[in-house]
Amino acid sequence: MTAEVINPLRRRMIEDMMIRNFDPRTQQSYMRSVRACCRCCDRRPVELTFEDVRRYQLHLTQSGLAPASVNGAMVALRFFFRVTLKRPEAVDYIPIVREPQRLPVVLTPAEVASVLQAAPGLKWRTALSVAYGAGLRASEVVGLKIGDIDSQRMRIRVEQGKGRRDRDALLSPHLLAVLRNWWKVARPPVWLFPNRLTPFDPVTPRSLNRAFHDALRKAGIKKPVSLHTLRHCFATHLLEQDVDVRVIQVLLGHRKLETTAIYTHVAAKTLDGIDSPLDLLQLRPPPA
Repeated sequence: MTAEVINPLRRRMIEDMMIRNFDPRTQQSYMRSVRACCRCCDRRPVELTFEDVRRYQLHLTQSGLAPASVNGAMVALRFFFRVTLKRPEAVDYIPIVREPQRLPVVLTPAEVASVLQAAPGLKWRTALSVAYGAGLRASEVVGLKIGDIDSQRMRIRVEQGKGRRDRDALLSPHLLAVLRNWWKVARPPVWLFPNRLTPFDPVTPRSLNRAFHDALRKAGIKKPVSLHTLRHCFATHLLEQDVDVRVIQVLLGHRKLETTAIYTHVAAKTLDGIDSPLDLLQLRPPPA
């Protein structure tokens, strides 16, 4: 069989990413972004200029692509120019879009309870309980194995979460009881939430997301939320219980405290008990 011939520049970019131990999905995304820019500008990678990248960025922006997605493409092209082509000035010529800062929408504890109760089956109710009860991302929930549940230390081991970092997540007594009940019923062999068709593979984040939206619909909740909202709820509800924001930072696996601090803006307790300066004026209300 003839070995596949790879363009030397493409091979070098792949090697540059391998040296830096990039996740395979990140490598694929970076390569995809470079190919898309080449197609848009009708050029080969070696012929790309900063003006071509500028036109491509303008094309993405005008097509209505979300700022985060535009930034993802620009980060990939920055890497291509700065590392593979040895052009460090790329940082100056390939700008990053300023993303609008929006507060996450959260559910009340009662709404979370109604979603969990409406989950389609014990497996999905348990998986969604883990997402909320430990504040895990969808990929972290489906990636859990039986051995990751440490009932002695009351911790859930999250291997290679976002940023390819291991961490310990919270395992509450109630969540442990929920997990033990699931194990008694299903007896999963390896993965905590095995795929129905191939038990030695885990369920997919897409399936978990579908189960969440099914539960959301059955619970009659109309808020614009996603599966990731359960993670937001975990952090917000802890903050409302006066848990220190630095402890929440560790539980969520955030590198920067600023990332976690956004939940102080949505926690109800943050605004409770505060008097508006208008109230302190003690003005008489206007006539009806």
